[in-house]
Order: sequence, then structure tokens, then C-alpha cells
Amino acid sequence: MERTLWVLALLLLLALVYFGMRRGWLNRKRRQTAELAEFPVAPEGVAEQPALLADASGFYVGSTRAGDWQDRIAVGDVGHRANAVARLRGSGLLLERTGASALWIPAESVVDARVDHKLANKVVPGAGMLVVTWRLGGQGIDTGFRADDKSTQDEWAGAVRALAPAAGRDDMEGQA
Repeated sequence: MERTLWVLALLLLLALVYFGMRRGWLNRKRRQTAELAEFPVAPEGVAEQPALLADASGFYVGSTRAGDWQDRIAVGDVGHRANAVARLRGSGLLLERTGASALWIPAESVVDARVDHKLANKVVPGAGMLVVTWRLGGQGIDTGFRADDKSTQDEWAGAVRALAPAAGRDDMEGQA
């Protein structure tokens, strides 16, 4: 009988932890929905546009508010990690995610790109993640993508950085 009570108490504690985590995620989602602008939708035929780099398969890590690598965006399904294919075109960066909606970053919204080791509560060894800083309305966003071929990360960062209008970089630097 004593063992049964311990098991029930442990199950109750586990249920409370799960309830708290879920409630926190939903509150974050509600708050961010009110604060953030609508995420852009990729224009028709963007995948057929000329590629600036060969498409890269990999893993969509997530998106956070720029400068805060742990403040994951929970709006819609943007907070869900997924396998993805990155497609860099002159008009922007398209992350086609498996089991989730595509994420479109228009070229005019790109502020910067870098290779980093942490984003959205995920830490990887070395500098193995492409992080694109871009503007969504008035808010800076960092979006992470970890390519299967890590040797191309620096090339991707340079190519994405080249999309950024100089005015966008200057605006973000002034806020830092």
C-alpha cells in the first residue's frame, strides 16, 4: 500500500510539472502573438528562382528574439524544431520544414548572419549553426539552421549577410 501511494504521488507530481510547462508555453504564445507582427509568407514560385547557393538539408533549430538566445518564439508552429531544406534566393531565404509550415525571410528583412553555437535553448559543439538576424515588423529575430554539411556554414553566413541591405544593419547596430 505504501508503494502505491508513492507511485501515485510521483505521477501527480509529474502531471503538475507537465501542466506547468504547457501553461507556460501557451502563455508565451499568447503574449508573443500580441507583440509580434505576422510572419511573412513565401511568394509563389520562390523555390524555382535561381539559387545563390546549392540548397542545403539540415535541421531548423528555432527562432528567438534577437540577442536573447533562450527566448524562443512560440507563435504558430515557428517554435517547433524540424528537419528542413534551406533555399537561398535573391529575394530571401526559404526554410522548408518537414511537418511544419515553411519559414520565409525576405531579403529586405535580413540584418545579418553568423555561425554560432547556441540558439533557442540548443547548444551544439563548435560553431555549427547558421543564425540569421532579421526584422519582423519592429522586432529583431534570430533564426537558426544547422546544415547536415557543417563545412558550408561560413559560406552560407556570407551569402545571407550579402542579402542584407546596408540600412538594415545600421538600424540594428544603433539599437545595440
